Amino acid sequence: MGELSKWWRYSVLIIIVIGFSILSFVTKLTYDNAPPIPEQVVDSSGSLVFSKEQIQRGQTLFFKNNLMEHGTLWGHGAYLGPDFSAETLHQTTENIRNQIAARKFGSDFASLDAENQGTVAESTIRILKNNQFNPVSQILTFTNEQVGAFKSSVNYWSSYFREGAPGLPKNYIHDEEELRDLSSFFFWSAWVAGTLRPGTPDTYTNNFPFDPDAGNLPSADAYLWSAISLIFLLGGTGLLLFLFGKFDFLGWQATKKTRHVHIDHEGMGKLTPSQKALAKYFAIVGVLFLLQSFVGGAVAHYRVESTFYGLPIANLLPYNLLRTWHLQLAIFWIATAWVAGGLFIAPILSGQEPKHQKLGVNLLFAALLLVVGGSLGGEFCSSLNLFPGELWFWFGNQGSEYLDLGRFWQYLLIIGFLFWLFLLFRALNPFNRSAPNRELLILFFIAGAAIPIFYIPAIFYDTHTNYSIIDNWRFWIIHLWVEGFFEVFATVLVAVIFTRMGLVHPKVALRVIYLDAILYLGSGVVGTGHHWYFTGQTTVNMALSACFSAAETIPLTLLTLDAWDFIHASRSQCNECGKALLGRQRWTLYFLIAVGVWNFVGAGVFGFLINLPVISYFQIGTNLTPNHGHAAMFGVFGMLALGLTIFCVRARIQDAAWDRIQKWIKIGFWGLNGGLAVMIVTDLFPAGIIQLWDSMTHGYWHARRLSFIMSGTFHILEMVRIIGDLIFLFVGVCPIVFAILSTYFHERRPERVAIK
Repeated sequence: MGELSKWWRYSVLIIIVIGFSILSFVTKLTYDNAPPIPEQVVDSSGSLVFSKEQIQRGQTLFFKNNLMEHGTLWGHGAYLGPDFSAETLHQTTENIRNQIAARKFGSDFASLDAENQGTVAESTIRILKNNQFNPVSQILTFTNEQVGAFKSSVNYWSSYFREGAPGLPKNYIHDEEELRDLSSFFFWSAWVAGTLRPGTPDTYTNNFPFDPDAGNLPSADAYLWSAISLIFLLGGTGLLLFLFGKFDFLGWQATKKTRHVHIDHEGMGKLTPSQKALAKYFAIVGVLFLLQSFVGGAVAHYRVESTFYGLPIANLLPYNLLRTWHLQLAIFWIATAWVAGGLFIAPILSGQEPKHQKLGVNLLFAALLLVVGGSLGGEFCSSLNLFPGELWFWFGNQGSEYLDLGRFWQYLLIIGFLFWLFLLFRALNPFNRSAPNRELLILFFIAGAAIPIFYIPAIFYDTHTNYSIIDNWRFWIIHLWVEGFFEVFATVLVAVIFTRMGLVHPKVALRVIYLDAILYLGSGVVGTGHHWYFTGQTTVNMALSACFSAAETIPLTLLTLDAWDFIHASRSQCNECGKALLGRQRWTLYFLIAVGVWNFVGAGVFGFLINLPVISYFQIGTNLTPNHGHAAMFGVFGMLALGLTIFCVRARIQDAAWDRIQKWIKIGFWGLNGGLAVMIVTDLFPAGIIQLWDSMTHGYWHARRLSFIMSGTFHILEMVRIIGDLIFLFVGVCPIVFAILSTYFHERRPERVAIK
């Protein structure tokens, strides 16, 4: 095969430059147009109601008490508690209605006739929508009705956190000053959601949340850009399918003449010292995966009852702590598998082991244990309020969903990632011009380098930063990792494995890497903004991100073609010996097939469903969000991490031992996929549709209330979900973890025959 055209490389560079230029432009707009935090909020006589310092202290308390892992704010966070902004806005609306009704008619709002109710409702909406913030003096003036609603809001949230919110212990927050500060922050977030941005017909949050009583209806932009995004999707899909039809060399084309390249230990030669040292990493992957799965079961149980089969666990293990652990453990075990897999594969690609690489691997492992143990322990101590002063922020729980670990542990994590990158560079030696498949080595290193580099925005904010700006940087990490560079890194890993197996020619692998990088980054970088529709961004972001986000589905559609290529590859036979080409690595490929299927279903179908602005407006923070999250996060990156783990642990042990172990992998593989499917079919998807319908019918605040979650068909489906959970845990997770740990202890047995 000839040389690959240089325009593949140039195209990727052009796409990256354009994508990040647009994303940087949107980020600048975030700083320029973030909802204002007034220096003072005063009543009509000029008396202070609450101050900027109180709003910022309230935001700090929101993070310190880990409330983003309990409920949501502007739609982002956890799903047991309410949306604090939506709940506050709706209660403000009801309170102002009753005040006006009492003043004008001497009655409460509900007792009025339809005509008078309409009059009061119109007056209430005018008060809410009228923006009385003075940008020169930085003073916000409230009407008497708004002041009365604020006082009522303080009483409500004080009672909520003192008397025992769902999944939280009683008196979780009890200090009167702290409760007033927290209520000030919630009331500011509701004011931002309810009042008009100057010069526009919409609020600072583009009319989110949906609450007709407050005058919040879907904006014209939400409808317009939802429709236009469909044009991008259909047009882009048609163009790409045309190109795939015209250029039949695109995709995972199997080699014409295949030879049997063993990935079993006997075909790899003697394992290097660093590869042997990586065994403990995969054992940790198994342990953390097991813990994360059982913690996830406890998190799901909180949506069925406030106790755990009668045990009042909220005092020691509240919902927000368990959900924090569930997310953090998922990141830790998946990242550990990828880190170890990269270091394991590097010597295979380069054919050399750098001096002292084993020492580096062991040092990195110690750092891994320190970060994992320190962050999880710190989050536990933080939940018990054991840190004095500001130490909770550094060593406890920052309280920002997905980036919960304390800032000190974040710094260590970044240092650890950079050290991993250094070890990876030494092992790959990508600038060795005589190395075979040198370009593949370079791409492998670059894809790995993007992971630590794009984690750095996690330190670009603190607890006093404007909440809109915090969410901007938060999704720079979450989205660009998951729907950008993780996808590219995953493609490179698959390409490396396929090349090593002899399934594809290196040129084919390179072409697929460049093609996927163009498609994933071309849509995914700007598509980051679909998380910012309603977080204080302007409609410029909605227009750009809606169209690019819809295009994210295009590369995922191609996974249906990849799935057939993977299946065809699994049946390939060696032209020389006639045996199955994959040998005993077929379970690696089966996990890769699962990655393709779940990527299309979870990220493609379910992701596209909730990314349309007009759908996202009603559903964000409902069950359709974790429906997408479980199918995409575990179905794609979890399955890939397990596939990579199976690839590496298989290379460490002999055939006889593998014959005993792989039966557990077979059971676990089908248990994981079956359990996840049952979980989605019986609960996450249908319950999400029910919650979406309730949001569209009664208002977003209503669909997020505990009274809705703990009643009716929605609650029944939450209980039925246990079927899928049990299959996933005991038929899926346990056999897989047993198989992984068995390979570790088999390696440690002194009687084991050395690899030759």
